Amino acid sequence: DLPPPPPVEAMVSMTTLTPFYAEDVILSKSDLLAKNSDGVTTLLYLQTLYKADWENYLERRKITDESIIFRSEHVLETRLWASFRAQTLARTVEGMMHCESALRLLARLEKLNASRLNKRKANAGNTPGGYGGTSTSMAPPAMVPSALNIEDAVKLKFGYVVSCQVYGKQKKNDDPKAKDIDLLLRRFPLLRVAYIDEVRVNRAGAVAFYSVLVKAGTISDDGFTKSDIEQPIEEIYRVRLPGNPVIGEGKPSNQNHAIIFTRGECLQTIDMNQDGCFEEALKMRNLLQEFRPGAPGVPKIEGAPPTTIVGFREHIFTGSVSSLANYMALQELSFVTLGQRVLAEPLRMRLHYGHPDIFDKLWFATRGGVSKASRGINLSEDIFAGYEAIIRGGSVTMKEYCQVGKGR
Repeated sequence: DLPPPPPVEAMVSMTTLTPFYAEDVILSKSDLLAKNSDGVTTLLYLQTLYKADWENYLERRKITDESIIFRSEHVLETRLWASFRAQTLARTVEGMMHCESALRLLARLEKLNASRLNKRKANAGNTPGGYGGTSTSMAPPAMVPSALNIEDAVKLKFGYVVSCQVYGKQKKNDDPKAKDIDLLLRRFPLLRVAYIDEVRVNRAGAVAFYSVLVKAGTISDDGFTKSDIEQPIEEIYRVRLPGNPVIGEGKPSNQNHAIIFTRGECLQTIDMNQDGCFEEALKMRNLLQEFRPGAPGVPKIEGAPPTTIVGFREHIFTGSVSSLANYMALQELSFVTLGQRVLAEPLRMRLHYGHPDIFDKLWFATRGGVSKASRGINLSEDIFAGYEAIIRGGSVTMKEYCQVGKGR
């Protein structure tokens, strides 16, 4: 089922989009020390649930006394360790950014192979009796074209936009969540944050609305890379809107205003309770080949509608938390994997049922977008994207060789 991957330079480009409102970004010290009805703190619960991970963390940080985990040199890493194991925005961003690391590794390996092939051909051309004959009898063989700079290739093929609708208000109010979002921007240079900014334009109280995209700056005025704390948050784009963009359902409106900042041929929508891993990110360029009928490993059927949505399964990572969570995990397995498998093949009537699905962005952008936001009608924007795909002549499929994590 897994189509062979193209080179990184030739793969389908993609942007991941996550809508965010005011959920947890990074757990604070007070969050970690808060007790539940049984008197168990959040940190103790996570330490018990991920005992081996906690021991590895202490060893990695060279901590022998757990009473010092909230000292200034350890507090941030302790907060991140807990946040990466809870349902937070930090976990989602960290998981999705594995795609950047995977593409960087694949591009590095491909570039290494290309340089080795160039060297082998050059040596063959200068060796008597070799591949290219003697150096005087034949011209040197053609070189393999050098690959793009690795970082440029990664930036061209992958991007991640988090649509933090109220980030502007949080920033003005000095909300700790805004500072945590800034920390994520500095930790992941390819991450972008889109938000809605409200600016008062006159004394009468009229307000102008803008869609704004920001990133973490990396270079100081003197050319030296700044530390994480000193990096400024830079504004990239500011687009004036005709009015308040949130006039319908909040979540799809939050997605719609940020669509203009996504790049590439495909768009992956990810919810805030989802996660990713490096092994699955390595298969992403294989999965994106499904949008290219006739490519190696992807059958082309004459007269078949174009593939406009590709779905894949979800792994519920909270199944071991409790018996209720295990029940919820089994329920999700039956719906998002077993049920979707039957709907996709043989029924051929699967619609968009989950946010890890990948859209043909160029196809949807010319047919109304990926999110319907009419209040009271489009309560679940997921299913209406599937309706639109089928009614307008597209098709929806599902593949099970790739998966993302999901919390319930």
